[in-house]
Amino acid sequence: MDLHLQGRACVVTGASGGIGAATVAALQQEGARVLGVSRNPGPDGLALDLTDADAGDRLLAAARDRIGGLDVLVNNAGTTSFRSLEELDEDDWRGQWELHVMAPLRLMKAAAPGMAERGWGRIVNVSSSAGKRPSLTNAAYAVTKAALLSLSRVFADTYAEHGVLVNAVAPGPVASELWLGPGGLADQAAAARGQSRDEVLADQTAKVPLGRFAQPEEIAAVIVFLCSEAASTVAGAAWSVDGGTVPGII
Repeated sequence: MDLHLQGRACVVTGASGGIGAATVAALQQEGARVLGVSRNPGPDGLALDLTDADAGDRLLAAARDRIGGLDVLVNNAGTTSFRSLEELDEDDWRGQWELHVMAPLRLMKAAAPGMAERGWGRIVNVSSSAGKRPSLTNAAYAVTKAALLSLSRVFADTYAEHGVLVNAVAPGPVASELWLGPGGLADQAAAARGQSRDEVLADQTAKVPLGRFAQPEEIAAVIVFLCSEAASTVAGAAWSVDGGTVPGII
């Protein structure tokens, strides 16, 4: 299938690893011009703290200079940790809100008007299955990812008539550094629960009807489809990409 992404100017945040890096690679394979954004990028990426108030303007300027504009925006930057509701303080809540809601908001406010003027654009926000079904692993993460789904719908309703299609994906557990890396969620949960790392991973896997964690490339494939001309009637959707983790059809 030709996704008609050849030459499109694409920005992916949280691009240094996991879903973000896989999305950059997949877009490049389709012939897109891609700028990866993270706090610690490689030599071809853009270093940017997305929680800065001027991050949207700076990203737009960099996209114009380095890839000739901005046709596609993938808001993927995010993180979480294993924290109980009692352990979460106001700084934790504010940090999650800034990263998962305000940062995508800033970037969409910067990018969407120009896309609308040109009559074509794609924005994909990476939420989480925790945004559809709250998780006690980190309530602040779950609540802010739910807010991101709502924010995605607001922008979809505002810009669809101008050819700018805004959608979200909601992954479940992914075999990336966030879960599997040293000190990642598996290790944090093991320490908090008094379990072994293998027990934690077995328990998490058992919650997925597919019976395994997703690979980052599998999530990236769905993101890239939503970025493409092939998804020309998809707007305001929140696609579950979670192996059946959330038992619902919406």
